[in-house]
Amino acid sequence: MRLRGRDPRAAPASSAGAGDARRLAPPGRNPFVHELRLSALQKAQVAAMTLTLFPIRLLVAAVMMLLAWPLALVASLGSAEREPEQPLALWRRVVDVLLKAIMRTMWFAGGFHRVAVKGRRALPAEAAILTLAPHSSYFDAIPVTMTMSSIVMKAESRDIPIWGTLIKYIRPVFVSRMDQDSRRKTVEVIKRRAQSSGKWPQIMIFPEGTCTNRTCLITFKPGAFIPGVPVQPVVLRYPNKLDTITWTWQGPGALKILWLTLCQFHNQVEIEFLPVYTPSEEEKQDPALYASNVRHVMAEALGVSVTDYTFEDCQLALAEGQLRLPADTCLLEFARLVRGLGLKPEKLERDLDRHADSARMKQGGSLTLPKFAAQLEVPESQALEDLFALFDERGGGEMDMREYVVALSVVCRPSQTLDTIRLAFKMYGSLEDGSIDEHALSSILKTALGVAELTVTDLFRAIDQEEKGRITFADFERFAEAYPDFAEEYLYPEQTHSQSCAQTPPAPTPNGFCADFSPENSAAGTEPVRKKLD
Repeated sequence: MRLRGRDPRAAPASSAGAGDARRLAPPGRNPFVHELRLSALQKAQVAAMTLTLFPIRLLVAAVMMLLAWPLALVASLGSAEREPEQPLALWRRVVDVLLKAIMRTMWFAGGFHRVAVKGRRALPAEAAILTLAPHSSYFDAIPVTMTMSSIVMKAESRDIPIWGTLIKYIRPVFVSRMDQDSRRKTVEVIKRRAQSSGKWPQIMIFPEGTCTNRTCLITFKPGAFIPGVPVQPVVLRYPNKLDTITWTWQGPGALKILWLTLCQFHNQVEIEFLPVYTPSEEEKQDPALYASNVRHVMAEALGVSVTDYTFEDCQLALAEGQLRLPADTCLLEFARLVRGLGLKPEKLERDLDRHADSARMKQGGSLTLPKFAAQLEVPESQALEDLFALFDERGGGEMDMREYVVALSVVCRPSQTLDTIRLAFKMYGSLEDGSIDEHALSSILKTALGVAELTVTDLFRAIDQEEKGRITFADFERFAEAYPDFAEEYLYPEQTHSQSCAQTPPAPTPNGFCADFSPENSAAGTEPVRKKLD
């Protein structure tokens, strides 16, 4: 399995408008991966700063937080659902000014000596919602503390000592990712606040839903656009020579990012307020279209491409399992194209066994595009052609259905490695004992990892201890249980674990200020982008 005709690392782009459905982004990095390499001189600087300026900066930041806490505590007393009084009482305005000053001092102490602001921030009556992108770090809190705008936050955040009190002060919209009813209520709260004619503070929302490395804008979740009110796009830039800011799921952890950033003499951030975007009637009726069109406006201002990758792709890339996906996997592209067919996740998983049985009966027989469409029960389309091309390695108009089933199994069950391998053995195995040879194992693992080349000779020999030249699933399962890290040792031993799949939290969830409050059945990312209608 491979991306035929272009670099596997290329980020797929959405269409820019009608008639431009196949425009692809230039080759780029996986948006969920950040590699940070320091030169010898930079390492020496970090070492020196660690012993000198770093502890001072950390102490000042802690003191500022402690100074802000009692002010925020007093100002946040009372019901959070009560509509703010208009105009604000004098003492509240004083508290607001003091808190902004304290927070600005904290960022200054952290090396953000100057925050460049471009454009004009709209009044709440002009745009009740501010959409910020790209979201790449918890340092994206800088514009929040500068404006004291409300944000959408995970409900668990209010229980964080000190920080939780500061969050309550800005009257956030809390959402629980575990409670589906909470998501619906959150959207209703946003609608009510957005339609209050400026009585509530503006709401800052990071519509990407997770952190990326800023090389592109991933699919926007439609929650910020469901109210159908004007929004003001806000773009963030960190034009630093060394990028210690970016915090993605594959790369340096939160504490390392904090340490390295505080060890820089100076950190730059730019905040640009773009013109208010007023939706057309069509966009008001279609939040996904509204989100996509705003995303294109922001991408153009940033000078980056857009991609149909989503937060769910991040979950796929970082799922726990014995076959963790490498950074250059094609399976993110595969998942994007499958979404483009409009197939529901529950149907995809339900059809796995049916597709597997069909592929086994063909015993590796080739499928043409029309037959592939019939097997999937979808019409022939550009999205299907692009999906077909992933498996048409020789460009001859034929593919092996077994590879599609293996890839689909990984996408549907990313953490269940052995279930995918069991299904693959069922399709590739001999009719007599279900065993496979080295070539079949190579095909299975290349597809399961979404890579074009993979050497499995050492792994096959380690499993085939009796040197029969064939192995069964039982052999593979016993070996995997005895050597749970076999992939790192046998499949890509020249790569360190941190290079191919860095340590990540066990359960990926949005970090920073980007809680996912979109409706569960949102169709974001599946509809073609159309030109904005005035």
